[in-house]
Amino acid sequence: MTDWLGPAEWQAVALSLKVSLWAIGLSLPIGILAAYALARWDFPGKQLLNGIIHLPLILPPVVTGYLLLLSFGRRGPVGSFLYEWFGLIFAFRWTGAALAASIMAFPLMVRSIRLAVESVDPKLEQAAATLGAPRLWVFFTVTLPLILPGVIAGAILGFAKAMGEFGATITFVSNIPGQTQTLPSAIYTFLQVPGGETQAMRLVLVSVTVAMGALAISEILARRAAKRVSGA
Repeated sequence: MTDWLGPAEWQAVALSLKVSLWAIGLSLPIGILAAYALARWDFPGKQLLNGIIHLPLILPPVVTGYLLLLSFGRRGPVGSFLYEWFGLIFAFRWTGAALAASIMAFPLMVRSIRLAVESVDPKLEQAAATLGAPRLWVFFTVTLPLILPGVIAGAILGFAKAMGEFGATITFVSNIPGQTQTLPSAIYTFLQVPGGETQAMRLVLVSVTVAMGALAISEILARRAAKRVSGA
């Protein structure tokens, strides 16, 4: 791939992989908790939480990026706190690209995991609980193994979404080569340069390959999850 892609293109692909892996790795535990809460628990504000989680799917990505800039910028309420106490900077850094990607991918990940949780018969969990197993132990020994294909499928879909995120990322962290220029941002940049269509097309092929591969794997895992639960 290093021979097929130029240095600038390879740099964008490598940064996108780094951003996407961090985005999914850090948000996956939260996604599992949110999906389980929406599928199994009844609590005040449940519909509000569901709406907030899925808001990035319906908001223009630029709006999401602008809200991130207002909140996590150096002068924003969250950003200033994180910088003063932990030295973390998100705006115009690759860390901000990871944050934007995780937020945009989060709804897809949660939805996939939630469907997996809802497909598990609650009686299986209740049976384990009646035997004296703590709730957390029931989750890790009964629920999690059954929903694992759905968790993996959600993570893969989220990864593909993070790889393709553009609007929120460029609004929040700009398009700085080598620092925040992810694969979609690089495609956009090459299309603005005369003669850059060839470089852009190579990156488009990379994007399509990643997206189609992720969809295929998620479909396979979803079918396996359905068979596994139906045979439980």
